[in-house]
Amino acid sequence: MDALGIHVLAEYYRCNSEILNNREKVEQYLNEAAEVSGATIVATAFHRFNPHGVSGVVLIAESHLSIHTWPEYGYAAVDIFTCGESVDPWKAYEYLKKRFESAHSFTKEIKRGQSSIIGQHIRYKPDIRLQRIGNTR
Repeated sequence: MDALGIHVLAEYYRCNSEILNNREKVEQYLNEAAEVSGATIVATAFHRFNPHGVSGVVLIAESHLSIHTWPEYGYAAVDIFTCGESVDPWKAYEYLKKRFESAHSFTKEIKRGQSSIIGQHIRYKPDIRLQRIGNTR
């Protein structure tokens, strides 16, 4: 990979509104999507708004998955940001599309931390010893 991570911006349209308004289901599905993608879950935080809508985040060792839902429109906005080569954000995207019963979706992929701009070869987890070279403390 020529970047530190991949950020998939996903929009799910014409979803099942009951699912999008159910905090427990949304949290369950985002956690399952993280697992399906190969990510390591660190923590989660979700909130249901009154009268409708859910927002939440699944913090993964490799970055995060986040969601904001508008059940009244059958719409969900999801960010899937993964770092390294062991996690596949597209598996999470496909999993959520199915679970939300989305009839239409739109995505955009952004490479984050591009090596051509950083100016060096990217390693997902650089050896900490290499970072200390030149430090004489």
